[in-house]
Amino acid sequence: MTTLFDPIQVGDMALANRIVMAPLTRNRAIEGNKPGPLTVEYYRQRATAGLIIAEASPISPLAQGYLDTPGIWSAEQVAAWREVTSAVHGEGGKIVLQLWHVGRISHSSLLPDGAAPVSSTDRVANASTFTREGFIPVSKPRALRDDEIPALIEDYRRAARNAIDAGFDGVEIHAANTYLIEQFLRDSVNDRSGPYGGSIANRARLLLEVVAAIAGEIGAGRTGIRLSPMTTFTAPLDSDPQALYGYVVEQLAPFGLAYLHVIEGETGGTRTPEGKPFDYEALHRACKGAWMVNNGYSRDLALQTVADGKADLVAFGRSFISTPDLVRRLREGAALNELRADKLYGGGAEGYTDYPTLAN
Repeated sequence: MTTLFDPIQVGDMALANRIVMAPLTRNRAIEGNKPGPLTVEYYRQRATAGLIIAEASPISPLAQGYLDTPGIWSAEQVAAWREVTSAVHGEGGKIVLQLWHVGRISHSSLLPDGAAPVSSTDRVANASTFTREGFIPVSKPRALRDDEIPALIEDYRRAARNAIDAGFDGVEIHAANTYLIEQFLRDSVNDRSGPYGGSIANRARLLLEVVAAIAGEIGAGRTGIRLSPMTTFTAPLDSDPQALYGYVVEQLAPFGLAYLHVIEGETGGTRTPEGKPFDYEALHRACKGAWMVNNGYSRDLALQTVADGKADLVAFGRSFISTPDLVRRLREGAALNELRADKLYGGGAEGYTDYPTLAN
C-alpha cells in the first residue's frame, strides 16, 4: 500500500516523500523585491518536504499585487533566489517556484509609474490588497488588448527560464485564486469578445498558450499548474465550473506536465461549500501527471487519501508555516506548533524562522 512517506517520481523530479509545502505569501521581500537572508533560512528549515512550492512570485513589475512579494524578472532577483535554492538543495530538498500575475488584484501604488492593473476586464474587483498603507481596496483595472497578450506570454516564458537559472527544480503556473489567468478563465469576470473571450475554449486560450510557452522553454517535466475551480476569493464562480475545468484538464493532458495542483473547495475555507458540488475525481481521471490535492488536510485524511489512491501528493499550507519539521511530526503523529496568525504578513524573523522543531 502506498503511503504519504513513500518516494515518488513527479515529472523530472524524484521526491523523497509525497508531502508538499504549498506556496505561501509572507510579504518579507527586501529592496528590489528580492528574497533576503531570512527567506533563505525559512525554506532551508522546511527542506524535508518532498517538494517545496516557493511563494508566488510576480513575473514582471506589472504583475505585482501585494507589498514586498519577491519577483523573478530581474538578474538581482535570480541571484537572490539562487541562495534559497542552494540552501534547500544542500538539505536534500526539491523546490519549484510559483509564477504569478495578479491581474486586477493590485493597486496602482504598487505598479510602475502608478499604472492601472491589467486584466481580462475593466471591471474593478471587490477585493483589497496589502500596501504600505495596509489593506486597501484594489484599483480599477484596464482590459488587456489582444495585441498585448503575446508580450504577457513572453513574460511568463522569461520568468520560467529565470527560475531555472536561479536553481529551481521547476515552476508552478499560478492559474488559481482568481488571479490573472483565472480572470480570463471565468465567465463571471471575463466579459471580452474576440479570441480570448466568450466560449470556454477562448477563455482557456491564455492558460494553454502560457503552458505551451513554459513547457517549450524548460520542459513539461519541470512544469506544474495550480487550479481552484470552487474558490470565490475575489470573484464569483464560473457559470459552469465542471465544464470549464474539465475542458482545461483535458487540454492540459497532452502536454505531459509534472503535476496538477488542485485546491478543493474554498481557498483557506471549507473543502465542500454547501450547495456547490464539484466532481474533482473526474478531473483526476483526466489528469496525466501527478495529482496534488490541497485545502485543510489533516494527518489522518492525508494518509487515507494517498493510501486510497485518490491523490499522489498532499500539499500543506499553514501547518508548514508553524511547523518546520512537519514531515517528521506527520510520520510520528506528534503535535504541531500553534500558528501565530498575526505574524503571517510582513515583519521579520518572529513567526517566520523562529518556530521550534522537535530537535530543539
